[in-house]
Amino acid sequence: MYPPIFATVSADAGVTALLGSVPNCRFFLFGQAPQGVTKPYAVWRQISGRPENYLGKVPDIDQFGIQVDVYADSASGARAVAEALRDAIEPVAHITFWRGDSTDPETKNKVFTFEVDWFVNR
Repeated sequence: MYPPIFATVSADAGVTALLGSVPNCRFFLFGQAPQGVTKPYAVWRQISGRPENYLGKVPDIDQFGIQVDVYADSASGARAVAEALRDAIEPVAHITFWRGDSTDPETKNKVFTFEVDWFVNR
């Protein structure tokens, strides 16, 4: 019932070159990044989800909308991680929206945000 986003990105060499490898991969479920974590890092959260419903039979697939936020000291650093995540995710899911660059008002971290639709077979 959950998208395999962590397993997918933590197994990708391009991502691990930038975010580290398991067990120290800096790709966290939203709200789980430790205080003072080394940058760059990324977080993800489910923002939508639904079963693929049919008349007369149970769903065989679930669709999940996921938001990914990349945090870095520089815009170029955030973009580099976003590109690596894109390359890891696109073979198995669909990136549906590039939200682009911003700056976190409190931390002044540079942030790049995008959204993914992930279809998971049951």
